[in-house]
Amino acid sequence: MNALLLTDGYKTGHHQQYPKGTEEVYSNWTPRSNKYAPSGCEKVLSFGQQYVIQWLHDYFQDHFFSRPKSEVCEEIRKELSLYLGTDYDVTHFEQLHDLQYLPIRVKSLPEGVEVPVRVPMLTVVNTEKEFYWVTNFLETILSTMLWLPMTSASIALRYKRIFKQWASLTDPDNLGFVDFQGHDFSMRGMGGLQSAVASGMGHASVFLGSDTLPVISGLRQYYGAEGFVVGSVNATEHSVMCAGTKDDEIGTFRYLMQTYPTGILSVVSDTWDLWKVVTEYLPALKKEVLARDGKLVIRPDSGDPVDIICGESRTLGGQTAMGRGVIEILWDVFGGTTNAQGFKVLDPHIGAIYGDSITTERAEQICQRLHDKGFASTNVVLGIGSFTYQFNTRDTYGFAMKATSVVVDGERREIFKDPITDDGVKKSAKGLVKIDRVDGEYVLVDQVTEAEEREGELRVIYENGRFEHSVTLQEIRDRVNGCL
Repeated sequence: MNALLLTDGYKTGHHQQYPKGTEEVYSNWTPRSNKYAPSGCEKVLSFGQQYVIQWLHDYFQDHFFSRPKSEVCEEIRKELSLYLGTDYDVTHFEQLHDLQYLPIRVKSLPEGVEVPVRVPMLTVVNTEKEFYWVTNFLETILSTMLWLPMTSASIALRYKRIFKQWASLTDPDNLGFVDFQGHDFSMRGMGGLQSAVASGMGHASVFLGSDTLPVISGLRQYYGAEGFVVGSVNATEHSVMCAGTKDDEIGTFRYLMQTYPTGILSVVSDTWDLWKVVTEYLPALKKEVLARDGKLVIRPDSGDPVDIICGESRTLGGQTAMGRGVIEILWDVFGGTTNAQGFKVLDPHIGAIYGDSITTERAEQICQRLHDKGFASTNVVLGIGSFTYQFNTRDTYGFAMKATSVVVDGERREIFKDPITDDGVKKSAKGLVKIDRVDGEYVLVDQVTEAEEREGELRVIYENGRFEHSVTLQEIRDRVNGCL
Protein backbone atom coordinates (compact mmCIF):
# COMPACT_ATOMS: atom_id res chain seq x y z
CA MET A 1 0.00 0.00 0.00
CA ASN A 2 1.21 3.48 -0.89
CA ALA A 3 2.63 5.11 2.28
CA LEU A 4 0.75 8.32 1.55
CA LEU A 5 -2.50 6.50 2.33
CA LEU A 6 -1.48 6.09 5.97
CA THR A 7 -3.55 9.05 7.14
CA ASP A 8 -7.10 10.34 7.47
CA GLY A 9 -8.67 11.50 4.24
CA TYR A 10 -9.27 15.04 5.48
CA LYS A 11 -5.56 15.58 6.02
CA THR A 12 -4.88 15.41 2.29
CA GLY A 13 -6.10 19.01 1.97
CA HIS A 14 -4.55 20.52 5.10
CA HIS A 15 -1.39 21.66 3.31
CA GLN A 16 -3.63 24.17 1.52
CA GLN A 17 -5.46 25.23 4.67
CA TYR A 18 -2.66 26.42 6.94
CA PRO A 19 -2.01 30.17 6.62
CA LYS A 20 0.16 31.24 3.71
CA GLY A 21 3.74 31.47 4.89
CA THR A 22 3.46 28.58 7.36
CA GLU A 23 6.92 27.17 7.93
CA GLU A 24 6.64 24.92 10.96
CA VAL A 25 4.04 22.82 12.76
CA TYR A 26 5.02 21.47 16.20
CA SER A 27 2.87 18.79 17.83
CA ASN A 28 2.99 16.59 20.89
CA TRP A 29 1.60 13.20 21.90
CA THR A 30 -0.02 13.27 25.32
CA PRO A 31 -2.09 10.96 27.56
CA ARG A 32 -4.82 13.37 28.63
CA SER A 33 -6.82 11.26 31.09
CA ASN A 34 -6.91 7.95 32.93
CA LYS A 35 -10.67 8.15 33.37
CA TYR A 36 -11.27 4.88 31.52
CA ALA A 37 -8.12 3.06 32.63
CA PRO A 38 -8.34 0.18 35.11
CA SER A 39 -8.36 1.18 38.75
CA GLY A 40 -4.85 1.79 40.00
CA CYS A 41 -3.46 2.81 36.59
CA GLU A 42 -2.55 6.33 37.62
CA LYS A 43 0.28 6.89 35.13
CA VAL A 44 1.30 5.75 31.65
CA LEU A 45 4.26 3.49 30.98
CA SER A 46 6.37 4.97 28.21
CA PHE A 47 6.78 2.23 25.62
CA GLY A 48 6.58 1.77 21.85
CA GLN A 49 8.06 5.00 20.46
CA GLN A 50 11.17 3.39 18.95
CA TYR A 51 9.09 0.57 17.44
CA VAL A 52 6.59 2.94 15.88
CA ILE A 53 9.12 5.40 14.44
CA GLN A 54 11.29 2.61 13.03
CA TRP A 55 8.22 0.98 11.50
CA LEU A 56 7.11 4.29 9.98
CA HIS A 57 10.58 5.01 8.61
CA ASP A 58 10.82 1.54 7.06
CA TYR A 59 7.34 1.75 5.60
CA PHE A 60 8.02 5.07 3.84
CA GLN A 61 11.32 3.73 2.55
CA ASP A 62 9.72 0.59 1.12
CA HIS A 63 6.41 2.03 -0.06
CA PHE A 64 7.26 5.57 -1.14
CA PHE A 65 10.87 6.71 -1.30
CA SER A 66 12.24 3.56 -2.96
CA ARG A 67 9.52 3.47 -5.62
CA PRO A 68 9.78 5.53 -8.84
CA LYS A 69 8.44 9.04 -8.18
CA SER A 70 6.27 9.11 -11.27
CA GLU A 71 4.71 5.78 -10.39
CA VAL A 72 4.05 6.33 -6.68
CA CYS A 73 2.84 9.92 -7.09
CA GLU A 74 0.62 9.11 -10.05
CA GLU A 75 -0.88 6.29 -8.04
CA ILE A 76 -1.80 8.60 -5.16
CA ARG A 77 -2.98 11.30 -7.60
CA LYS A 78 -5.46 8.90 -9.15
CA GLU A 79 -6.71 7.62 -5.81
CA LEU A 80 -7.16 11.05 -4.22
CA SER A 81 -8.73 12.48 -7.37
CA LEU A 82 -11.36 9.76 -7.20
CA TYR A 83 -11.69 10.16 -3.42
CA LEU A 84 -12.16 13.93 -3.48
CA GLY A 85 -13.84 14.25 -6.87
CA THR A 86 -11.24 16.64 -8.20
CA ASP A 87 -7.94 16.65 -10.06
CA TYR A 88 -5.70 16.32 -6.98
CA ASP A 89 -2.37 18.20 -7.18
CA VAL A 90 0.49 16.01 -5.91
CA THR A 91 3.27 18.60 -6.24
CA HIS A 92 3.94 18.54 -2.47
CA PHE A 93 4.20 14.75 -2.54
CA GLU A 94 6.62 14.93 -5.47
CA GLN A 95 8.75 17.40 -3.50
CA LEU A 96 8.76 15.02 -0.54
CA HIS A 97 9.84 12.19 -2.79
CA ASP A 98 12.71 14.34 -4.13
CA LEU A 99 13.87 14.81 -0.52
CA GLN A 100 14.10 11.01 0.01
CA TYR A 101 13.50 11.15 3.78
CA LEU A 102 10.86 12.20 6.27
CA PRO A 103 11.79 15.78 7.25
CA ILE A 104 10.80 15.52 10.90
CA ARG A 105 12.45 15.64 14.30
CA VAL A 106 10.93 13.31 16.89
CA LYS A 107 11.74 13.74 20.57
CA SER A 108 10.65 11.27 23.23
CA LEU A 109 10.75 10.63 26.94
CA PRO A 110 12.76 7.50 27.78
CA GLU A 111 10.95 4.21 27.25
CA GLY A 112 10.36 2.19 30.41
CA VAL A 113 9.54 5.14 32.68
CA GLU A 114 6.17 6.13 34.11
CA VAL A 115 4.68 9.42 32.98
CA PRO A 116 1.79 11.30 34.64
CA VAL A 117 -1.28 12.01 32.54
CA ARG A 118 -1.27 15.37 30.78
CA VAL A 119 2.51 15.24 30.34
CA PRO A 120 3.58 14.99 26.66
CA MET A 121 5.60 11.86 25.92
CA LEU A 122 6.67 12.66 22.37
CA THR A 123 6.98 15.71 20.10
CA VAL A 124 7.11 15.94 16.31
CA VAL A 125 8.14 18.93 14.23
CA ASN A 126 9.06 19.39 10.58
CA THR A 127 12.69 20.24 9.86
CA GLU A 128 12.25 21.79 6.40
CA LYS A 129 10.00 24.85 6.00
CA GLU A 130 8.20 23.66 2.86
CA PHE A 131 7.20 20.46 4.63
CA TYR A 132 5.21 22.08 7.46
CA TRP A 133 2.31 19.84 6.45
CA VAL A 134 4.19 16.61 7.16
CA THR A 135 3.98 16.89 10.98
CA ASN A 136 0.25 16.42 11.28
CA PHE A 137 -0.07 14.40 8.08
CA LEU A 138 1.64 11.71 10.18
CA GLU A 139 -0.63 12.22 13.20
CA THR A 140 -3.08 9.52 12.22
CA ILE A 141 -0.59 6.69 11.76
CA LEU A 142 1.39 7.72 14.84
CA SER A 143 -1.78 7.69 16.93
CA THR A 144 -2.92 4.39 15.42
CA MET A 145 0.30 2.69 16.42
CA LEU A 146 1.34 4.41 19.65
CA TRP A 147 -1.69 4.14 21.91
CA LEU A 148 -1.89 0.35 22.13
CA PRO A 149 1.65 -0.64 23.21
CA MET A 150 1.63 2.17 25.77
CA THR A 151 -1.79 1.19 27.08
CA SER A 152 -0.98 -2.53 27.34
CA ALA A 153 2.40 -1.85 28.96
CA SER A 154 0.76 0.44 31.50
CA ILE A 155 -1.87 -2.18 32.41
CA ALA A 156 0.79 -4.91 32.55
CA LEU A 157 2.68 -2.79 35.05
CA ARG A 158 -0.48 -2.53 37.18
CA TYR A 159 -0.69 -6.34 37.17
CA LYS A 160 2.95 -6.65 38.16
CA ARG A 161 2.48 -4.23 41.03
CA ILE A 162 -0.42 -6.33 42.30
CA PHE A 163 1.61 -9.53 42.09
CA LYS A 164 4.66 -7.98 43.72
CA GLN A 165 2.64 -6.44 46.53
CA TRP A 166 1.04 -9.74 47.48
CA ALA A 167 4.17 -11.82 46.89
CA SER A 168 6.10 -9.45 49.14
CA LEU A 169 3.52 -10.08 51.84
CA THR A 170 2.94 -13.81 51.42
CA ASP A 171 6.11 -15.24 49.81
CA PRO A 172 8.95 -12.69 49.78
CA ASP A 173 11.61 -15.32 49.12
CA ASN A 174 10.00 -16.01 45.74
CA LEU A 175 9.74 -12.53 44.22
CA GLY A 176 11.53 -13.66 41.07
CA PHE A 177 8.41 -15.66 40.24
CA VAL A 178 6.51 -12.41 39.69
CA ASP A 179 8.28 -11.90 36.34
CA PHE A 180 6.38 -14.95 35.08
CA GLN A 181 3.16 -14.63 37.12
CA GLY A 182 1.38 -12.62 34.43
CA HIS A 183 1.41 -14.57 31.17
CA ASP A 184 0.21 -13.09 27.85
CA PHE A 185 -2.62 -15.18 26.36
CA SER A 186 -4.09 -12.37 24.27
CA MET A 187 -2.99 -12.94 20.67
CA ARG A 188 -6.10 -14.80 19.47
CA GLY A 189 -8.43 -12.11 20.72
CA MET A 190 -6.62 -9.04 19.47
CA GLY A 191 -7.70 -6.99 16.48
CA GLY A 192 -5.16 -8.38 14.04
CA LEU A 193 -1.53 -9.43 13.98
CA GLN A 194 -0.10 -5.93 14.31
CA SER A 195 -2.26 -5.26 17.36
CA ALA A 196 -1.20 -8.56 18.90
CA VAL A 197 2.47 -7.70 18.38
CA ALA A 198 2.18 -4.10 19.59
CA SER A 199 0.21 -5.06 22.69
CA GLY A 200 2.28 -8.17 23.29
CA MET A 201 5.52 -6.19 23.18
CA GLY A 202 4.00 -3.85 25.75
CA HIS A 203 3.26 -6.85 27.99
CA ALA A 204 6.75 -8.22 27.40
CA SER A 205 8.33 -4.94 28.45
CA VAL A 206 7.00 -5.80 31.92
CA PHE A 207 6.71 -9.61 32.12
CA LEU A 208 8.83 -12.51 30.84
CA GLY A 209 5.97 -14.96 30.21
CA SER A 210 4.02 -14.89 26.93
CA ASP A 211 2.34 -17.19 24.45
CA THR A 212 2.30 -14.42 21.82
CA LEU A 213 5.26 -15.72 19.86
CA PRO A 214 5.46 -12.90 17.26
CA VAL A 215 6.63 -10.49 19.97
CA ILE A 216 9.97 -12.34 19.97
CA SER A 217 10.59 -11.26 16.39
CA GLY A 218 9.27 -7.77 17.07
CA LEU A 219 11.46 -7.21 20.11
CA ARG A 220 14.55 -8.48 18.31
CA GLN A 221 13.84 -6.25 15.30
CA TYR A 222 12.86 -3.05 17.08
CA TYR A 223 14.55 -3.29 20.48
CA GLY A 224 17.72 -5.28 19.87
CA ALA A 225 16.58 -8.16 22.09
CA GLU A 226 19.19 -10.90 22.38
CA GLY A 227 19.03 -14.39 23.83
CA PHE A 228 15.94 -15.18 25.91
CA VAL A 229 13.08 -12.78 25.18
CA VAL A 230 9.91 -14.39 26.59
CA GLY A 231 9.17 -17.95 27.62
CA SER A 232 6.45 -20.49 28.26
CA VAL A 233 5.98 -24.20 29.02
CA ASN A 234 4.53 -27.33 27.45
CA ALA A 235 0.78 -26.97 27.67
CA THR A 236 -2.31 -28.73 26.33
CA GLU A 237 -5.50 -27.38 24.77
CA HIS A 238 -9.01 -28.76 24.77
CA SER A 239 -8.56 -30.58 21.44
CA VAL A 240 -5.83 -32.66 23.03
CA MET A 241 -7.97 -33.55 26.04
CA CYS A 242 -11.04 -34.27 23.90
CA ALA A 243 -9.04 -36.50 21.57
CA GLY A 244 -8.03 -38.56 24.57
CA THR A 245 -11.76 -39.06 25.32
CA LYS A 246 -13.81 -38.08 28.34
CA ASP A 247 -13.88 -41.63 29.67
CA ASP A 248 -10.08 -41.82 29.74
CA GLU A 249 -9.19 -38.29 30.85
CA ILE A 250 -7.03 -39.70 33.63
CA GLY A 251 -5.24 -41.76 31.00
CA THR A 252 -4.52 -38.57 29.06
CA PHE A 253 -2.99 -37.01 32.17
CA ARG A 254 -0.83 -40.11 32.64
CA TYR A 255 0.20 -40.14 28.95
CA LEU A 256 1.14 -36.46 29.08
CA MET A 257 3.30 -36.92 32.17
CA GLN A 258 5.06 -39.82 30.45
CA THR A 259 5.55 -37.69 27.33
CA TYR A 260 7.03 -34.87 29.40
CA PRO A 261 8.79 -36.55 32.34
CA THR A 262 10.56 -33.33 33.32
CA GLY A 263 9.80 -29.63 33.48
CA ILE A 264 6.59 -27.67 33.82
CA LEU A 265 3.55 -29.22 32.17
CA SER A 266 0.28 -27.28 32.03
CA VAL A 267 -2.87 -29.34 31.48
CA VAL A 268 -6.24 -27.75 30.76
CA SER A 269 -8.57 -29.38 33.25
CA ASP A 270 -12.08 -28.05 32.74
CA THR A 271 -12.86 -29.84 29.49
CA TRP A 272 -15.64 -31.70 31.29
CA ASP A 273 -15.52 -31.79 35.08
CA LEU A 274 -12.79 -29.79 36.80
CA TRP A 275 -13.86 -30.93 40.23
CA LYS A 276 -13.61 -34.58 39.24
CA VAL A 277 -10.07 -33.93 37.94
CA VAL A 278 -8.84 -32.36 41.16
CA THR A 279 -10.73 -34.55 43.66
CA GLU A 280 -10.57 -37.95 41.91
CA TYR A 281 -7.94 -38.09 39.16
CA LEU A 282 -5.19 -36.15 40.91
CA PRO A 283 -5.39 -38.17 44.17
CA ALA A 284 -5.17 -41.30 42.01
CA LEU A 285 -2.13 -39.85 40.18
CA LYS A 286 -0.49 -38.44 43.31
CA LYS A 287 2.50 -40.79 43.38
CA GLU A 288 3.22 -40.21 39.69
CA VAL A 289 2.92 -36.44 40.07
CA LEU A 290 5.26 -36.36 43.05
CA ALA A 291 7.74 -38.71 41.36
CA ARG A 292 7.88 -36.51 38.28
CA ASP A 293 10.88 -34.18 37.89
CA GLY A 294 8.84 -31.06 37.33
CA LYS A 295 5.60 -29.25 38.09
CA LEU A 296 2.16 -30.31 36.87
CA VAL A 297 0.06 -27.18 36.45
CA ILE A 298 -3.71 -27.50 36.60
CA ARG A 299 -5.50 -25.07 34.31
CA PRO A 300 -9.18 -24.39 34.94
CA ASP A 301 -10.50 -22.02 32.28
CA SER A 302 -14.16 -21.42 32.98
CA GLY A 303 -16.39 -20.03 35.68
CA ASP A 304 -15.66 -17.14 38.01
CA PRO A 305 -11.86 -17.10 38.24
CA VAL A 306 -11.81 -15.85 41.83
CA ASP A 307 -14.18 -18.57 43.07
CA ILE A 308 -12.59 -21.32 40.97
CA ILE A 309 -9.06 -20.58 42.19
CA CYS A 310 -9.83 -19.61 45.78
CA GLY A 311 -13.14 -21.32 46.46
CA GLU A 312 -16.47 -19.75 47.34
CA SER A 313 -15.72 -20.16 51.03
CA ARG A 314 -13.69 -17.38 52.63
CA THR A 315 -12.23 -19.85 55.15
CA LEU A 316 -10.51 -23.21 54.88
CA GLY A 317 -12.54 -26.39 54.96
CA GLY A 318 -15.39 -25.66 52.60
CA GLN A 319 -17.96 -28.43 52.42
CA THR A 320 -17.83 -28.77 48.62
CA ALA A 321 -15.11 -28.71 45.99
CA MET A 322 -16.46 -25.38 44.77
CA GLY A 323 -16.33 -24.14 48.33
CA ARG A 324 -12.68 -25.07 48.72
CA GLY A 325 -11.42 -24.04 45.24
CA VAL A 326 -8.50 -25.41 43.25
CA ILE A 327 -5.61 -24.18 45.40
CA GLU A 328 -7.07 -25.51 48.67
CA ILE A 329 -7.87 -28.85 47.05
CA LEU A 330 -4.34 -29.14 45.63
CA TRP A 331 -3.01 -28.39 49.13
CA ASP A 332 -5.23 -31.08 50.62
CA VAL A 333 -4.02 -33.62 48.04
CA PHE A 334 -0.34 -32.75 47.70
CA GLY A 335 0.49 -30.60 50.71
CA GLY A 336 3.45 -28.28 50.71
CA THR A 337 5.29 -26.06 53.16
CA THR A 338 4.41 -23.16 55.37
CA ASN A 339 6.89 -20.35 54.85
CA ALA A 340 8.41 -18.05 57.44
CA GLN A 341 5.58 -15.60 56.91
CA GLY A 342 3.07 -18.31 57.80
CA PHE A 343 1.59 -18.80 54.33
CA LYS A 344 1.07 -22.14 52.61
CA VAL A 345 3.18 -22.83 49.52
CA LEU A 346 2.11 -25.81 47.40
CA ASP A 347 4.46 -28.74 46.87
CA PRO A 348 6.74 -27.75 43.93
CA HIS A 349 5.38 -30.68 41.87
CA ILE A 350 1.91 -29.10 41.56
CA GLY A 351 0.52 -25.66 40.71
CA ALA A 352 -2.28 -23.80 38.94
CA ILE A 353 -2.82 -21.28 36.17
CA TYR A 354 -6.03 -19.48 35.23
CA GLY A 355 -6.26 -17.69 31.92
CA ASP A 356 -9.87 -16.75 31.22
CA SER A 357 -11.53 -13.37 31.84
CA ILE A 358 -8.73 -12.10 34.06
CA THR A 359 -8.78 -8.40 34.94
CA THR A 360 -6.66 -6.34 37.29
CA GLU A 361 -9.58 -6.28 39.72
CA ARG A 362 -9.89 -10.06 39.66
CA ALA A 363 -6.13 -10.48 40.03
CA GLU A 364 -6.31 -8.35 43.16
CA GLN A 365 -9.26 -10.34 44.46
CA ILE A 366 -7.52 -13.67 43.84
CA CYS A 367 -4.38 -12.56 45.68
CA GLN A 368 -6.46 -11.09 48.52
CA ARG A 369 -8.58 -14.19 49.00
CA LEU A 370 -5.60 -16.56 48.81
CA HIS A 371 -3.95 -14.41 51.50
CA ASP A 372 -7.08 -14.49 53.64
CA LYS A 373 -7.12 -18.30 53.45
CA GLY A 374 -3.45 -18.52 54.36
CA PHE A 375 -2.02 -19.26 50.89
CA ALA A 376 0.88 -17.51 49.19
CA SER A 377 -0.15 -15.56 46.11
CA THR A 378 2.67 -17.27 44.20
CA ASN A 379 0.70 -20.53 44.10
CA VAL A 380 -1.01 -19.35 40.90
CA VAL A 381 -0.10 -17.88 37.52
CA LEU A 382 -2.68 -15.73 35.75
CA GLY A 383 -3.04 -15.75 31.98
CA ILE A 384 -3.75 -12.20 30.82
CA GLY A 385 -5.74 -12.32 27.63
CA SER A 386 -7.74 -10.12 25.31
CA PHE A 387 -10.31 -9.61 28.10
CA THR A 388 -7.66 -7.29 29.48
CA TYR A 389 -5.72 -6.11 26.42
CA GLN A 390 -8.49 -5.84 23.81
CA PHE A 391 -10.98 -4.09 26.12
CA ASN A 392 -9.22 -0.76 25.63
CA THR A 393 -9.33 2.15 23.23
CA ARG A 394 -7.26 5.25 22.54
CA ASP A 395 -9.50 6.88 25.15
CA THR A 396 -8.39 4.49 27.90
CA TYR A 397 -5.69 7.07 28.52
CA GLY A 398 -7.15 9.84 26.33
CA PHE A 399 -4.16 9.80 24.01
CA ALA A 400 -3.97 12.53 21.39
CA MET A 401 -1.43 14.30 19.21
CA LYS A 402 -2.07 18.03 19.05
CA ALA A 403 -0.25 20.96 17.45
CA THR A 404 0.72 23.62 19.99
CA SER A 405 3.05 25.86 18.01
CA VAL A 406 3.40 27.07 14.45
CA VAL A 407 5.71 29.44 12.65
CA VAL A 408 4.20 31.67 9.98
CA ASP A 409 6.40 34.04 7.96
CA GLY A 410 9.13 33.67 10.56
CA GLU A 411 6.83 34.48 13.48
CA ARG A 412 6.16 31.82 16.11
CA ARG A 413 2.55 31.50 17.23
CA GLU A 414 1.58 29.63 20.37
CA ILE A 415 -1.57 27.70 19.60
CA PHE A 416 -3.82 25.57 21.79
CA LYS A 417 -7.31 24.12 22.06
CA ASP A 418 -9.67 24.48 25.01
CA PRO A 419 -13.22 23.61 23.88
CA ILE A 420 -15.88 25.34 26.00
CA THR A 421 -18.09 22.30 25.46
CA ASP A 422 -15.50 19.89 26.91
CA ASP A 423 -14.86 18.94 30.53
CA GLY A 424 -11.23 20.03 30.29
CA VAL A 425 -9.75 16.75 29.05
CA LYS A 426 -9.27 18.11 25.55
CA LYS A 427 -7.50 21.27 26.69
CA SER A 428 -4.02 21.16 25.19
CA ALA A 429 -0.68 22.58 26.21
CA LYS A 430 0.30 25.87 24.59
CA GLY A 431 3.37 26.69 22.54
CA LEU A 432 6.65 24.82 22.66
CA VAL A 433 6.97 22.36 25.52
CA LYS A 434 9.71 21.11 27.78
CA ILE A 435 9.52 18.21 30.21
CA ASP A 436 11.44 18.62 33.43
CA ARG A 437 11.99 16.04 36.14
CA VAL A 438 11.15 17.44 39.55
CA ASP A 439 11.53 15.22 42.63
CA GLY A 440 11.52 12.16 40.36
CA GLU A 441 8.31 13.18 38.58
CA TYR A 442 7.99 14.26 34.95
CA VAL A 443 6.47 17.75 34.78
CA LEU A 444 5.22 19.72 31.77
CA VAL A 445 6.44 23.24 31.20
CA ASP A 446 4.76 24.84 28.19
CA GLN A 447 5.15 28.20 26.48
CA VAL A 448 8.93 27.84 26.62
CA THR A 449 11.46 29.50 24.33
CA GLU A 450 13.14 27.66 21.48
CA ALA A 451 16.31 27.43 23.57
CA GLU A 452 14.39 26.01 26.53
CA GLU A 453 12.63 23.52 24.27
CA ARG A 454 16.00 22.01 23.45
CA GLU A 455 16.55 21.25 27.15
CA GLY A 456 14.70 18.88 29.47
CA GLU A 457 13.94 15.18 29.40
CA LEU A 458 12.64 14.86 25.84
CA ARG A 459 15.47 13.56 23.68
CA VAL A 460 15.75 13.32 19.90
CA ILE A 461 15.15 9.75 18.74
CA TYR A 462 14.74 10.48 15.00
CA GLU A 463 15.70 13.32 12.71
CA ASN A 464 15.67 13.48 8.92
CA GLY A 465 15.84 9.72 8.47
CA ARG A 466 18.45 9.08 11.18
CA PHE A 467 17.88 7.38 14.50
CA GLU A 468 19.41 8.58 17.73
CA HIS A 469 19.51 7.41 21.35
CA SER A 470 18.31 3.89 20.59
CA VAL A 471 17.16 1.81 23.55
CA THR A 472 17.21 -1.96 24.09
CA LEU A 473 14.57 -4.23 25.58
CA GLN A 474 16.82 -4.95 28.54
CA GLU A 475 17.27 -1.24 29.27
CA ILE A 476 13.51 -0.78 29.17
CA ARG A 477 12.90 -3.75 31.48
CA ASP A 478 15.47 -2.45 33.92
CA ARG A 479 13.70 0.91 34.03
CA VAL A 480 10.29 -0.76 34.41
CA ASN A 481 11.49 -2.83 37.34
CA GLY A 482 12.87 0.38 38.83
CA CYS A 483 9.32 1.76 38.84
CA LEU A 484 7.93 -1.05 41.00
